Amino acid sequence: MRTIRILIIDDDKDICEYMQILLSQSGYDVRTQTDPKAALELLKEEEFHVVVLDIMMPEISGMEMLEQIRDFDSDISIIIFTGYPSVDTAVTSMKYNVSDYIKKPFDVDEFNQTLEKILREKGLLTDPEEELLATIGKSLRRMRKERSLTLKQMARRTGLSVSLLSQIERAESSASVSSLFKLARALDVKLTELFGDH
Repeated sequence: MRTIRILIIDDDKDICEYMQILLSQSGYDVRTQTDPKAALELLKEEEFHVVVLDIMMPEISGMEMLEQIRDFDSDISIIIFTGYPSVDTAVTSMKYNVSDYIKKPFDVDEFNQTLEKILREKGLLTDPEEELLATIGKSLRRMRKERSLTLKQMARRTGLSVSLLSQIERAESSASVSSLFKLARALDVKLTELFGDH
């Protein structure tokens, strides 16, 4: 899995330091910037997956920053921090496709859940079960194709439905141990071969 890169932009050094420690402990590559102009340059020079942006900053407002970030990166996920929520801020956040809007002081668990939700939606974070299902699905499809078998033929060999086989191959459904044994037998492989490198 690739490293998730996060940029924290907040004029409060203590918040930056706290967020860096908090997120680094979770395995993220975190950079912080207290100067909005330097943050914009950093965003143009390096790839980040998520920006955590404070709305109230000197020199340039968070809303201006948001607009400038979107001018050159329409896809980056942005989480807004604000100590002063308002309807205007919420509306502007929606206009610039902000991923989430969090009020300071924030709850750490709530922030982590928000971050994980955003990363999952972007396909940047998967849990081990999802990875295993995807591995099994890819292995099944590859082995079936190598043997020039259709889903219908596999269904006849295993007694499983075409629909279930298709869902397993697309990692949309997990297979029972019994189904995995049937699949391995139908493909004439060891059960462990279905799990790839796992």
